[in-house]
Amino acid sequence: MKYVPDATADRHFESDKTVDRDGVDGLLSELDEYAVEQALQIKEKAESPEDVTVTALCVGPEKGIDAVRKALQMGADAGVHVTDEAIAGSDAVATSLVLAKAVERIGNADLVMCGMASTDGAMSVVPAMLAERLDLPQVTFASVIETQGDQVRVKRDGDTATEVIGATMPLVVSVTDQSGEARYPSFKGIMAAKKKPVETYALSDLGVEAGEVGLSVAWSEVQDTTERPPRSQGEVVTDEDGSGAGALTDFLASKKFI
Repeated sequence: MKYVPDATADRHFESDKTVDRDGVDGLLSELDEYAVEQALQIKEKAESPEDVTVTALCVGPEKGIDAVRKALQMGADAGVHVTDEAIAGSDAVATSLVLAKAVERIGNADLVMCGMASTDGAMSVVPAMLAERLDLPQVTFASVIETQGDQVRVKRDGDTATEVIGATMPLVVSVTDQSGEARYPSFKGIMAAKKKPVETYALSDLGVEAGEVGLSVAWSEVQDTTERPPRSQGEVVTDEDGSGAGALTDFLASKKFI
């Protein structure tokens, strides 16, 4: 899961061209909530739900623990938060490295669930990178997930066709926002989350060197930014002589909407 800036907040860049994550409120990425929901449903439908453990993993700043708590409140059994100052500014390549090392340390993962993308980066590549690092098969952009034992059946909806894919655990899966509405934490879930175990790792706990992550080794960088201009006043078309339809058509055509 990823802890991201609130999309409704007034976001800014720092002097090093990274997103200001301290000046705005953060939250669990909405697209990752779908992954949490599907993981919980898989547990609930299992023959022995008590034998299935859902662990919520987040790599991020200290405040990223709030994302872990949200998943625990939804129903996850345990949480892991990887936080280290050296991680700041990491790209998808470095992030996938840290995630893979954390998954390996947690151990015995039959199914690694991810969202289809993060709401701040929207790259959609971390699940594939994570699967490569873990040497596991991957099925991405799943809209429906069904499990029976160690068998997984996934439906993927494309622009022109729908695919049904079968796979065997262990497996990395990413789910779309069409997989089912994520549940809201209940009062009982919020109270129960306070007693659930949460582990905190630093890079040294995972065997990752500081020089392997961070902005200085990122494969991509933001070179320049421009403030979004304020919204301008719209154009008003007055239809007094029946020419309004033509004026509207000309306006839409000038903006290449038609």
